[in-house]
Amino acid sequence: MLRSSSRIAAAALLLASAALASAAEPYPPAARQPVTNVYHGTAVVDDYQWLEDAASPATREWVAAENRLTRSALDALSGRAALRARIEALLTSRSATYYGLRRAGGVWFALKSQPPKQQPLLVSFADPARMDTEKAVVDPNVLAADGSLAIDFFEPSPDGRRVAVSLSEKGSEDGSVHLFDVASGKETDVVVPRVQYPTGGGSVSWRADGKGFFYTRYPAPGERAEADAHFYQQVYFHALGQPVERDRYVIGHDFPRIAEIALSSSKAGEQLAEVKNGDGGEASYYLLGKGAGAKWQRVADLKDGVKAALFGDDGFVYLLSRDGAPRGRLLRLPVSRPVLARAQTLLPEGEATLEHIAVSGRTLFVSGLLGGPSQLQAIDLKTLKPRVLELPPVSSVNDLVRDGDGVLALIASYTEPLAWWRLDAGGHATKTPLAMTSLADFSDCEVVREFATSKDGTRVPLNILRRKGTVLDGRNPTILYGYGGYGVSMVPGFSVTRRAWLDHGGVYAIANLRGGGEFGEAWHLAGNLTKKQTVFDDFIAAAEHLIQRSYTTPAKLAAQGGSNGGLLMGAALTQRPDLFRAVHSAVGIYDMLRVELDPNGAFNVTEFGSVKDRAQFEALYAYSPFHRVKDGTDHPALLLTTGDNDGRVNPAHSRKMLARLQAADPQGRPLLLRTTAAGGHGIGTPLSETINMQTDVFAFLFWQLGVD
Repeated sequence: MLRSSSRIAAAALLLASAALASAAEPYPPAARQPVTNVYHGTAVVDDYQWLEDAASPATREWVAAENRLTRSALDALSGRAALRARIEALLTSRSATYYGLRRAGGVWFALKSQPPKQQPLLVSFADPARMDTEKAVVDPNVLAADGSLAIDFFEPSPDGRRVAVSLSEKGSEDGSVHLFDVASGKETDVVVPRVQYPTGGGSVSWRADGKGFFYTRYPAPGERAEADAHFYQQVYFHALGQPVERDRYVIGHDFPRIAEIALSSSKAGEQLAEVKNGDGGEASYYLLGKGAGAKWQRVADLKDGVKAALFGDDGFVYLLSRDGAPRGRLLRLPVSRPVLARAQTLLPEGEATLEHIAVSGRTLFVSGLLGGPSQLQAIDLKTLKPRVLELPPVSSVNDLVRDGDGVLALIASYTEPLAWWRLDAGGHATKTPLAMTSLADFSDCEVVREFATSKDGTRVPLNILRRKGTVLDGRNPTILYGYGGYGVSMVPGFSVTRRAWLDHGGVYAIANLRGGGEFGEAWHLAGNLTKKQTVFDDFIAAAEHLIQRSYTTPAKLAAQGGSNGGLLMGAALTQRPDLFRAVHSAVGIYDMLRVELDPNGAFNVTEFGSVKDRAQFEALYAYSPFHRVKDGTDHPALLLTTGDNDGRVNPAHSRKMLARLQAADPQGRPLLLRTTAAGGHGIGTPLSETINMQTDVFAFLFWQLGVD
């Protein structure tokens, strides 16, 4: 129940909203300017195509007005200041988090997120068990005190003396590679531009002698049409001490327009290039042997089903294949004769969906998913006998890094923070000092795993985080989170801000929807391309399950998701608006007929489909949230959040979706837009903006679900 002061403030705001709704123009006016697009003989009218032009004065004025409306609504909420203080305390009081761990030349490197610093920094240390040797190598917070500079990725030289670092500004992920001397932290050599962009990412791989590195490169000005500036990624080589203009082309002229390249190298000097065909999951692999006369040769093609590859120190390359094995099997090939047809099977398909692999001495470590939670196995490479290693219950293995004859595993759960554990082949585990501690204590909480039944009878897992003793009386404010795409799995993970929700009697549920990879490639393919509606059916079934099990009611249920999960939110609120009281959708995709015209949208075609294909157009048009909005419908309250510098999802999707919804439902629940100039898709966002964003999101959900 609301305290009297909170009740009065909330009532005042609701009255103010009602007054707005009764006016002739309750929301900032968005003029209807009809444009007709024709697809396979179907005419589709778009009233808000003009909002795709971010630079136009009309768009800027409208966005500014929407932001003012959102600020006036959220800033007026009683208790918002206290909520912000709580979220700031949760986010800034936690200890450091280390990720991207790797070793080179006897030196360990990692990205370190250290509140209250605005951005993660790159550090080095002698050993994960000796943090007294830690030192900063590259600190973006020193290079840009306002938090506007971020590290996209880093790659140390084989001897550990230098490190290549991609830096970008304001969450844009538009990065150039800078070279730093590890001992002094000073920048050396030249800056290599056009290495990283959110469309195809970016990567660097050093030559064995450390005298240069291979890198991904987007077209230079004049090489391609302006529309192709962030496509046609290729591989170039930079020799240290030489001007960038002398960098030489290596491979990539025949790669797809939407290639996404990741590079790696062996200690012996061989190079490996993974080339994904956009975001749909298919990849080919190319290997370059050592020696002056070596040439690149293709090891696996797009249709061969190889999903990951890495070098061992034993002259073999190890492959994770889903060809004929949707959950994955492990193969190995001699680097000297990399013929896929002759690959040796090390681990056949089993119950777990294989995910991460690391080769340490004579042991192969492999983690897999059991529908969400992880399993970790150690395989003796001589006997090929696997051994299941013990993990904390309902936990996830997020990374594996070889460490002598053992492995370092990054493990987390819904109730325990991220920590790097050192494990040997026998299963002996030791938590390293690279472990996060937090003000958020979840010892009074529990995780239960339940299953919803989807429209076609498929059982869909739900991971439900709740306080112990939660009464199932239908009165619990509940957030249902979903994603369902790209084969990305929703694994157990620790979030400090969920504590603020649970403190107020909230329940937090995460659905393992089809389209993800929790049960292998078949689970992914059941929810992509023309089968995307399956993902929305799964999410709707999860919501209905929470209601049927008396966790909550539609008046107390909120939906939350971002990016591809934002598309899910758009589908949920247009297909079943009666199920939810509120929706928070972050950096979402909503116009499925025009998304492929965006630079990064073209990379999504292999996952979503294309309007150029009739069957795919019909599927896209059938669920496209922007086109499924119906006038006169009572919609859930909605908060759309996006960033001006988002190179992954065009912010125009949020603008168009909001304008359409406000026109369709001008007198209903609040439909709000929050656009920030300080971020993009979320990566590289300063800590201060993260605090502000989380405060606004929870304040909105507390308000709409009647949470004190």
